[in-house]
Amino acid sequence: MEGVSLSHVSLGLVAMGISILLVLLGGRPSVKPSKYQALLEGYLRFVRNMLLDNIGEEGLRYTPLIAAMGLFIFFSNLLGMVPGLDAPTGNMNTNLAMALTVFLFYNFEGIRVNGPSYFKHFLGPIKFLAPFFVVIEIVSHIARPITLSLRLFANMKGGAILLLALVGVVIKNPFTMALSPIALVLIIAIKFLAVFIQTYIFMILSVVYLAGAVVHEEH
Repeated sequence: MEGVSLSHVSLGLVAMGISILLVLLGGRPSVKPSKYQALLEGYLRFVRNMLLDNIGEEGLRYTPLIAAMGLFIFFSNLLGMVPGLDAPTGNMNTNLAMALTVFLFYNFEGIRVNGPSYFKHFLGPIKFLAPFFVVIEIVSHIARPITLSLRLFANMKGGAILLLALVGVVIKNPFTMALSPIALVLIIAIKFLAVFIQTYIFMILSVVYLAGAVVHEEH
């Protein structure tokens, strides 16, 4: 496929494989879970709470989607910290595929849950301004997968470039050589924090879009 780097596709499969393997290693729930199982259960509780806070009990049905997406994005971002590797999320094709999945899914769920009344929110609160609101809403919804993709792409790609630049400055500058171990640890820590933050942002925005589609009638 034009524009798709084989390295990003391959690394995306690696991130997917790691995610699946870690879930399988968790095994079945037990009365006395291991530390790893407790960690995995903690992650699932985090996802469930995110859905409960934004959607309610009905939102728990989306736990597999949001949890799986979070794991894939996290390990994709993490691969970008390995020297010589590019994060799959540093490629627009990967991000756009995920964003379009979210876009199609939340619209499908909105129609499934609310039926034809789902389209009422496109009309806005004022009837005589409905044509104007329809245009605004359509543009807003179309922009969502684009902004969702660009946000993750810009942060991962820009973060990788900035990390390389900072490491180069620290190593080559004689005035910072004495502090290079501390500086490198600090830089890596900041990058690692960005991995978590960008994963969370993609997850929470996906949940918010789902919430706007399936609980619209309640609001």
